[in-house]
Amino acid sequence: MHYRTASPALPERDGISPIPLVMLHASPGSAKLLEPLIARLGNSRAVYAPDTLGNGDSSAPVSDKADIRYFAQVHVQAIDQLGIERFDLYGSHTGANIACEIAIAHPGRVRKLILDGVSQYTDDERDDMLKHYAPGVAIDMNGSQLAWIYQFVRDVYLFWPWYKRDAAHRRSIGLPSADELHDKAVEVIKATRTYHIPYRAAIGYDKTSRLPLVRVPTLLACAQTDMFLEYFDRICRLMPEAQPLITAGTGNAEALENTVAQYLAFLDAQDENTYLT
Repeated sequence: MHYRTASPALPERDGISPIPLVMLHASPGSAKLLEPLIARLGNSRAVYAPDTLGNGDSSAPVSDKADIRYFAQVHVQAIDQLGIERFDLYGSHTGANIACEIAIAHPGRVRKLILDGVSQYTDDERDDMLKHYAPGVAIDMNGSQLAWIYQFVRDVYLFWPWYKRDAAHRRSIGLPSADELHDKAVEVIKATRTYHIPYRAAIGYDKTSRLPLVRVPTLLACAQTDMFLEYFDRICRLMPEAQPLITAGTGNAEALENTVAQYLAFLDAQDENTYLT
């Protein structure tokens, strides 16, 4: 499992170190898309951000039918290999689903949880998305897979869901920069054969029964520009004890700074619990 890390020189307090933060990215792509958050949050604590199996530079899952609990288990194995016992946990979209399962299975190890963008599909929506949203990609001598992936990554910004390209499903956020779009497409191209496995696991994840089982302090966040904002109230009802927060996202420098400040306010509240004991 490949991961990114930010580990600044941090002052110890009474011989103990700040609690690390594990960050789990959205599908598709990789933890590269979290680099702005990793860098900023890494100024005050060690941050570890793995590429989900089947994404980025990590290996493929053992099965193309792997579910969210499988991804949660292998992430915990990776955390164990890094020698991390107790940690804060952040997850976005697919990463949020994985983070929920880690928190459910290991409430004594997860101190605080940030869920950034969580969906809740109807049965019909889920069935339609499992059929159309993340198809397997055929690799051919003409390189058609490269064009398909680039258009797929681009169209996620233009339509929700991306394959319903009509006025009723048009998004109004506009495209990111060409550099950002290129970087995301490259990360998906790396995982052409397997990107759909964690995606399908996330789409099929039963949040209605699983989210109420989370028993750790939770910040339930969603960016104003996130297509999952339409599900925010439903998710809040599933997690009534969670702290709700609509953020400015990370699309520009000002928004990033505001969002980081809000995340840190949650993570650093009750400072006596911020440090490992």
